[in-house]
Amino acid sequence: METERVTASTTIEAAPEAVFAVLADPSAHADIDGTGWVREALDVDRITAAGQVFRMAMYHPNHPDKDYKIANLVEVFDEPRAIAWKPGTESPETVELSFGGWIWRYDLEATDPSRTTVTLTYDWSAVPAQVREYLEFPPFGQDHLDNSLQHLSDLVA
Repeated sequence: METERVTASTTIEAAPEAVFAVLADPSAHADIDGTGWVREALDVDRITAAGQVFRMAMYHPNHPDKDYKIANLVEVFDEPRAIAWKPGTESPETVELSFGGWIWRYDLEATDPSRTTVTLTYDWSAVPAQVREYLEFPPFGQDHLDNSLQHLSDLVA
């Protein structure tokens, strides 16, 4: 069976609360991103609950518009242990959200009072077959997750 998720882990010299605070701040996501696709937060309010939506400006050279926007629906909010969101699009006419089936998740575990093991998971197991026909998964290499965790560590420090 083919795996439908990739993960990476690192230990950050900070308490889980400090790491989680950075992850819950959409304005930090462009600095965390390991691909350069995330440009800036369009909603800068701190993430505070599952069900919240935060929007980001994006860029990808293979996207039909190059510059585009995503609307992320927070699926998991368990401060300071886990946070996850699924990226989607928002209809300009109806404001209805639709999702491709992939999710980003960060799990945080205190290894002592001032150290946190962070596991980043990109899961595309819910991507429907029709989307898989024109998008390759994962759309980046393992180094993207490793880079993202290094950027997160640098921001927290």
